[in-house]
Amino acid sequence: MTDLIALSRDVLDGRTPLAMFERARKGEGQGRSRLHVINEDVAVVHSFGHCVVFRTGEGLVAFDTGVRAAGPGIVKAIREWSDLPFHTIVYTHGHVDHVGGSPAFVADAGHARPRFVAHENVLGRFARYRTTQGYNAAANTRQFGWLPETLLHLAGKTGDATTTLPPFLPEDVAEPDVTYRDRLTLDIGGVTFELHHAKGETDDHTWTWVPKYSTVVSGDLVKWSFPNCGNPQKVQRYPGDWAAALRTMAALEPDLVLPAHGLPFAGRDRIRTVLGTVASVLEDLVEQTVALMNTGAPLDEILAKVQVPPEKLALPYLTPAYDAPEFVVRNIWRLYGGWYDGNPARLQPPRDASLAEEVTRLAGGAHTLSVRARELAASGDLRLASQLAEWASQAAPEDTEIQQTRHDVYAQRRDAEPTVMGTGIYASAAAESAAQLKRLTTGW
Repeated sequence: MTDLIALSRDVLDGRTPLAMFERARKGEGQGRSRLHVINEDVAVVHSFGHCVVFRTGEGLVAFDTGVRAAGPGIVKAIREWSDLPFHTIVYTHGHVDHVGGSPAFVADAGHARPRFVAHENVLGRFARYRTTQGYNAAANTRQFGWLPETLLHLAGKTGDATTTLPPFLPEDVAEPDVTYRDRLTLDIGGVTFELHHAKGETDDHTWTWVPKYSTVVSGDLVKWSFPNCGNPQKVQRYPGDWAAALRTMAALEPDLVLPAHGLPFAGRDRIRTVLGTVASVLEDLVEQTVALMNTGAPLDEILAKVQVPPEKLALPYLTPAYDAPEFVVRNIWRLYGGWYDGNPARLQPPRDASLAEEVTRLAGGAHTLSVRARELAASGDLRLASQLAEWASQAAPEDTEIQQTRHDVYAQRRDAEPTVMGTGIYASAAAESAAQLKRLTTGW
């Protein structure tokens, strides 16, 4: 079995190729829901959303439960390590890959229901998810390229594309029994767990200091990729607060950090470097963006000027594999300045279709835009190519040649995009045109 701490040490110290790290980060292929022993009383179950487990004198304390479909496998892996009952489950935050597997912990054979603990904002998140089930299913389908069958599997159900999709938040997810606002200390079986609230990827995040093991359980505040602080399809994120939380963690001088995604890592100097570097990148993005906002610069100008040094993005824990600095800048603008981007033409803009029709007329027809979109894509200007292909498609949605261009431009952009978020959206756009082409050519 892979020694995760040794692997993270070798990656951080530059002795192991990034490809090996990527394989472990993705859950070691078939090794998902595999338990890794950190020490005699601490373990991590690698899954789609890890579960961190501590053995105490009163039972097990676990952090997060994975997605709904992974829950039984996580519990099974833990049961092969310990038969102690689950005493307390802490949600690091309310995302479904952290709370969805909770029914398996409740149903753990022969044991009483454990206590569930979370920040008080988790309750509001659950309520919002129930209000926006359809939107969240659609957004995550775009973001991850999930098919209906995948959504069913993640929900722990069976069926096919004709089956009614399950709710985004599983109906039987365990609600928190105990919530807190700023800090909460739990003394369980001789182990103290100091829970801290922090805003970052979410407004309901909990990170925990465990003094006995000089360990931080970081949840998603440490992710082994560029911070997920700009997701274009999700609610507000908080880069400044995220950086402050990392600074607070580093000040404790932990010997071990156990994140909810990626690899655990150890060593005070190594931890100080990782946490400090990520914090400084987030702080710099905030500082640059706000400074330009204070000059009256519009968002378009800010997006062109605010950058993260390439050498930072080359670090294994800052690669823009999921989120991107550009998305984070947009979220900083939204946090401090609202949704108006500084261009008065976009305050009350025309309908997309109306704009497409007018631009197409001025260009001399949709085919002119489509041809130019292909030329631009061939030259590598995928941003401009996408806009022209989009206008052409909106002006002539029934034209097979134009739909083929739209498909090809977005497929090329999908293949060139490093982030999961961007890849998913561009792949979704390409799939839309593929479906339209099929309808136009076959009638289906």
